[in-house]
Amino acid sequence: MRTVLRRIRIGKPPPLRQGVKQTSPGFYVEVATFQRSVEQAALPALPLDSPDLDRILQPHFDRLLTLMKRIAPPQVSQEVPFLQHLLLQPYAECQARRGGISRASVQPLCPFCGEQPVVPALRPAGDGGKRSLICSLCSAEWDFRRLLCPRCGEEDQEKLPIYTAEQFPHVRVEACDSCHGYLKAVDLTSNGLAVPQVDELASLALDLWSDEKGYTKLQTNVFGL
Repeated sequence: MRTVLRRIRIGKPPPLRQGVKQTSPGFYVEVATFQRSVEQAALPALPLDSPDLDRILQPHFDRLLTLMKRIAPPQVSQEVPFLQHLLLQPYAECQARRGGISRASVQPLCPFCGEQPVVPALRPAGDGGKRSLICSLCSAEWDFRRLLCPRCGEEDQEKLPIYTAEQFPHVRVEACDSCHGYLKAVDLTSNGLAVPQVDELASLALDLWSDEKGYTKLQTNVFGL
């Protein structure tokens, strides 16, 4: 199990688009319920690279395996790195909330766990919106410049196009024509009820469009999408 955790810490969740597409809506509800149970388990606070983490999380991993065999197709239920990411994510979120971070830490990687951002958010600030990034693992959120690519550092506005679709008026593709990367940002200035991680998942059509246009997602979400 330790080897798997190392793979998660240095890489992305596996590409499970086809398998996840075959799951029912109840799959996501079951996964969310499981992750909430891990958050509420009052687990001890350990660094994410602690050698004792496997022992602490093993009983929950066994529960997750049983759950996946019941609700997921084989290509999903047998993908161990994906399952480990599902388990590690709520634990990392708890540790980030306990430890706290500085929102003013303007950097492309998470200031708490060092992972890539999965979704930018635009939150109301004065007469406009302030951009922040949300971590793909621990969900920590930190401030980030609006005109700056988190992948390659491009600052030229002409090379940082933004694409929107009528189907998702508050979700936009923030692309970079220098590195050909992108992330989907959720604009809470136009929809204050939006939940960035949820709306990022729900707007899969924008990922398919971006892929067709030759852009590569900076960081896939927990489902490999």
